[in-house]
Amino acid sequence: MEKAFNRQKVLLAHLQPTSPSPLLSASICAAGDSAAYHRTAAFGDDIVIVAAYRTAICKARRGGFKDTFPDDLLGFVLKAVVEKTNVNPSEVGDIVVGTVLAPGSERAIECRMAAFYAGFPDTVPLRTVNRQCSSGLQAVADVAASIKAGYYDIGIAAGLECMTVNGIRSVPQVNPRVETFQQARDCLLPMGLTSENVAQRYGVTRQDQDQAAVDSHRKAAAARASGKFKDEIIPVTTKIVDPETGIQKVITISEDDGIRPNSNLAELSRLKPAFKKDGSTTAGNASQVSDGAGAVLLMKRSLAAQKGLPILGVFRSFAAVGVDPAVMGVGPAAAIPAAVQAAGLELNDIDLFEINEAFASQYVYCIKKLELDPEKVNVNGGAIALGHPLGATGIHTDIFCETEFVF
Repeated sequence: MEKAFNRQKVLLAHLQPTSPSPLLSASICAAGDSAAYHRTAAFGDDIVIVAAYRTAICKARRGGFKDTFPDDLLGFVLKAVVEKTNVNPSEVGDIVVGTVLAPGSERAIECRMAAFYAGFPDTVPLRTVNRQCSSGLQAVADVAASIKAGYYDIGIAAGLECMTVNGIRSVPQVNPRVETFQQARDCLLPMGLTSENVAQRYGVTRQDQDQAAVDSHRKAAAARASGKFKDEIIPVTTKIVDPETGIQKVITISEDDGIRPNSNLAELSRLKPAFKKDGSTTAGNASQVSDGAGAVLLMKRSLAAQKGLPILGVFRSFAAVGVDPAVMGVGPAAAIPAAVQAAGLELNDIDLFEINEAFASQYVYCIKKLELDPEKVNVNGGAIALGHPLGATGIHTDIFCETEFVF
């Protein structure tokens, strides 16, 4: 009882507004059935998410979006955000897009084109941000921080990756100096080999990884079957070209195409290692390369109340923590405790976790390191089942888990 009371005191102090604002009682966001603290008040300067939409996630080079331009993908979700909320596009102070693989200036141009397709006037600025697989999360954090600082009142955080067009490539020209700096050299490691390093260094077995993959597909299939993704996915009408005949047809994509409901250990165990002859990372227990986009609309709670918009989530904290590049996938194990602490909470106060699932090795390690209940993690499946459009992944995380956000 005393512990719960102390948590409440910490959180209420954390929620004190930085400037005078009216006490609001509407749309108080609860963080699941076993909320860490009793919410008796909500303040108008909370940064909240009021809308979140995404495209389906499709397999790169062979999925439903293989012939779709990246700017078209982003355009669909940007348009959905303003149309479904009736927010005037001219009120948006900035659009920040997480994206990874395309050359920076090229992708920024494509994203600005997408904003025009979606009906934004030329007075609305746009920029891209790249923090690798957490680029989407960084976009959300950047927009939230700017609103908190008073730079603007409404912002959109988005994510885009088209791995059909922009694949993962090695650094074209490497400075010889890296040979004298081990960790600098490790920055050049293929991600699949970093997965193998995690498995070897932390004792994650092949069976552990395959089981995690089965669980990811099971959760994602159940979520899709129960309609959990229906309201968040914006149907995209696009073209697809038959690679053999060249015949083009118009299709509408409204479901993720990478989920395998019948995934099982027996089949996964027969797959050969993908990155190392005696390794344990396979095509079955690693994430899929994917195409997809997503966007979320953020503003202060007081403004959302004025506009009559629902509160899907409250942005509480954010943390980015560096780790050894040889085992880059363990980042969540370092960043999650930092973000939770910044929110004045403890790990056991959190009801749901969304963790990067680039490889089952790092996913399994993070859960074990943090001593999390697997049934509270990636409850609707993760990147192994749904796909991993790098720059959009963090945005998709926000959409999948619409509640109290601690990043």
